Amino acid sequence: MLIGLTGRNAAGKTTVVNWFADRGFKKGSCSDSIRTWLTKKGLDSTRENLIQGGRDLRSMHGPGILAEMLLEEFQGQNAIVDSIRTTAEVNALRERGDFYLIEIRADQDVRWERSRERSREGDPLTKADFIDAENEELVSKDEVGQSLIATAELADYVIENDGDVESLELILQAFLDSHL
Repeated sequence: MLIGLTGRNAAGKTTVVNWFADRGFKKGSCSDSIRTWLTKKGLDSTRENLIQGGRDLRSMHGPGILAEMLLEEFQGQNAIVDSIRTTAEVNALRERGDFYLIEIRADQDVRWERSRERSREGDPLTKADFIDAENEELVSKDEVGQSLIATAELADYVIENDGDVESLELILQAFLDSHL
């Protein structure tokens, strides 16, 4: 089974990835490919660099390149892919017949608090910056940009994640039980 995750910043995607990894799923992220490329170029993995790096890679190799790279890595294995932000990535992953796209949703205020608590490098420092960064990712101006709204519309399942981790884990276990 191949599971892909999409969702807005700090919705809980990393928590979901780690939950599946604890159950034997190989994990990866479309952003991992970008981070590797940025490192080779001597650039930090700031949010801005990740966004621009993704645009650059998609411009050079096609809009589904980040997902295509992961498909090669995960051949036939149970795996979970984080950071799916374009419809082309979804379409590339759908080439594997056992692919499910899950959108992780959470209220904006909940996500802002999570973002502040995790203090990840490159996360916005103010709520206004958090909202501005999110708005930049919602609709792409071209085929190489992020488009979270269009990507979310392709989701096979939606998980509302405004609660605690235990509630999320119950939802994930129910999903896994019904699909394995």
